[in-house]
Amino acid sequence: MQFRGGMNELMRQAARMQRKIEQTKDQLKDTQVTTSAVGDKVKATVTYGRKVVRIEIDPEFLASEGIELALDGACAAINSALEQADKAMEAELEKITGGVKLPGLV
Repeated sequence: MQFRGGMNELMRQAARMQRKIEQTKDQLKDTQVTTSAVGDKVKATVTYGRKVVRIEIDPEFLASEGIELALDGACAAINSALEQADKAMEAELEKITGGVKLPGLV
């Protein structure tokens, strides 16, 4: 099967797509997402670049329930925020790839 432009054109297109993916990742890496756990008593904010920016724990909740439950809530909130950030980044990158799932993209 022969396609227009040959293998060289295909490689150029792949390189352009890779540059656009990297540009998009760089532009979105500081976009933040916040989630909560334990009935909004614990909140975590992370970036699309997978960096934890902020963790908030309600002082009354901490005093009444203790550090163990607060830390469990923080882990749950962080994991949820990271999952949402990954999904959001993946959705943005799918716009570039036309919905084609590429392994190792996010």
